[in-house]
Amino acid sequence: MEEDKWDRFLHIRTTGRDDSQADQYRYPYEPTPYSVLERLANAGYIRKGNTVLDYGCGKGRADFFLSWQTRCRSIGVEYDRRMLEKAVTNQETAVQSDRTEFVLADAEHFAVPDKVDRIYFFNPFSLEILRKVMGRIRKSWYEAPREILLFFYYPSDEYVSYLMTVDELDFLDEIDCRDLFPGGDVRERILVFACGQRAAE
Repeated sequence: MEEDKWDRFLHIRTTGRDDSQADQYRYPYEPTPYSVLERLANAGYIRKGNTVLDYGCGKGRADFFLSWQTRCRSIGVEYDRRMLEKAVTNQETAVQSDRTEFVLADAEHFAVPDKVDRIYFFNPFSLEILRKVMGRIRKSWYEAPREILLFFYYPSDEYVSYLMTVDELDFLDEIDCRDLFPGGDVRERILVFACGQRAAE
């Protein structure tokens, strides 16, 4: 199985779904498939000089993979202490552990650091929390203007409808992932938004 192979290669354990702490606001832990992370990494939006903020990082799969594949730095934010402890345990053995850090925090209260310029979401929480998180992101951008790209994997219709109304966001790209899985699910995609005008290439 591809997921197990990557876990072994990266010296981490991230497989399995966990909904023991899920409720109507915070959704179950389910790691992003490695094939999707590969497609994101290969899209060219994340590079060595970037810092990725991963909301609802769980056991840290996206953080470890992206930091290894693109040489970026990553910050995983997780509200579930038990999950965060698993990410920290993975950090002790991971092949690219020096480029990752993890923070125990509620997303809506987490102040986005100035160094963050890439942000990843895999449906970690409800629209109500996303609205508050976007407020934090906008605040960080206004205080330290910079190019910030936001990636939304497997976005819900309500996520998309809301994101299209945020004045500071510009829709940039759609990374199609439907061919990676059977069934042709239209949600198998990564939507890319830019916060504010994109910096000159």
